[in-house]
Amino acid sequence: MHRSLSVLALCLLSACAVSPAAEVTKSTATEAGFGVSLPPAETLAAPVTRSPGRGNAELARDFLDLEFRMESGRSLPVLTRFEGPITVALRGDVPASAQAELQRLITRFRSEAGLDLQPAAPGSAASITIEFQPRSAMQRVVPTAACFVVPNVSSFAEYRAARNTATVDWAQLTRREHVAIFVPSDTSPQEVRDCLHEEMAQALGPLNDLYHLTDSVYNDDNFHTVLTGFDMLMLRLHYAPELRSAMNEAEVAARLPAILARLNPAGQSLPSDPKSIAPRTWVAAVENAFGVRGGPDGRLSAAERMLSMAMAQGWTDGRLAFSWYAVGRAQVVSDPERAVRAFTEARRIWRALPGGEVHVAHVDMQLAAVALSSGQNEAAISFADRAIPAVRAAQNAGLLATLMLIKAEALENLGRVAEAKALRLDSQPWARYGFGAERQVRARTAEIAQLGARGARG
Repeated sequence: MHRSLSVLALCLLSACAVSPAAEVTKSTATEAGFGVSLPPAETLAAPVTRSPGRGNAELARDFLDLEFRMESGRSLPVLTRFEGPITVALRGDVPASAQAELQRLITRFRSEAGLDLQPAAPGSAASITIEFQPRSAMQRVVPTAACFVVPNVSSFAEYRAARNTATVDWAQLTRREHVAIFVPSDTSPQEVRDCLHEEMAQALGPLNDLYHLTDSVYNDDNFHTVLTGFDMLMLRLHYAPELRSAMNEAEVAARLPAILARLNPAGQSLPSDPKSIAPRTWVAAVENAFGVRGGPDGRLSAAERMLSMAMAQGWTDGRLAFSWYAVGRAQVVSDPERAVRAFTEARRIWRALPGGEVHVAHVDMQLAAVALSSGQNEAAISFADRAIPAVRAAQNAGLLATLMLIKAEALENLGRVAEAKALRLDSQPWARYGFGAERQVRARTAEIAQLGARGARG
């Protein structure tokens, strides 16, 4: 299981080349070489952990699909989990932000999911080992992964030795004993946090991702980057005392209604609309639409296949919205007017879905960029202002910095130079947290400045 290199690269009307999107949080500290203090964690809104706004019958179907299927389409024969206390250790070239991020995450797991989770004692073997390796070393092994989790090993060396054997096959497990998570050591603080959230969630609980979940990190669209209320409920279910390792799907399914009634009583009276898993052909189109190969024409063709298949399936959920988003993103350079129509349709659908606020904010960022590039500076400011509250709530520092920089360019084009300068300065700590290296911050700043210049030329 792995977190993909993000399909949400911010294509801001320039070359439209795919690059990892920014994704997070850090207590007050200075990042080496930056010379600017990172924003303290408390300046970001606390995570929103609302209960899922749908019925328990639907949640039960989602849980079974998360637990007994894998992203590859393979089935898992039994539920597996840790039995007893769970310990976690950091190893390798640990980034400065990682320890604090892990401690915050452990606190959330304990308080929101009821997990018996704590740091491993120094020198002891941990249930979950988080090892930091250079990105280049990781990508020689798993080229498309930003970070990933593997069973039955405790180090990167062990994984390389056991790779492609039954030892590291999740389907061979009946119980989890040791799991390793591998995270780049040379990445942004935000990506470190996001990897910890997603990979810890899968090291502990369900292994699958479902594209129809708009309120979860268990979704390969990567819009949500910190664990949600839905995710914590899934983990509570996973470790419910009524369940145990090695139960098959039928055994788990028989117990779920009573467990959900106990853990999520509000869901008993809510309507349910269970979703089927997206077919592999649609998932393949997603991978091509947001991939690094194929060029603009190939990405547009794949995005149009996504949309055609979503409509043929009769979907009205986040998968249809994501298909419209893909079409818009693929045309943001070649046909901005059509891109805006596609983004607007995606926005309409996501607005009505649980957890869709962050998706809407991503659409508004794209619309703000189009408006800035076309000289519609007031509209660019409006789109940015509309998105910023949801982005703060989602704790996405990179997206927050992007919106602030777009707004700053629009302000400058309107002659409000002092406001623009102040906003650019305010954006820098978020940009350094979200994008990491100074050159990446400068590249994103320059990219947005080019949009502003294009709009100013009319």
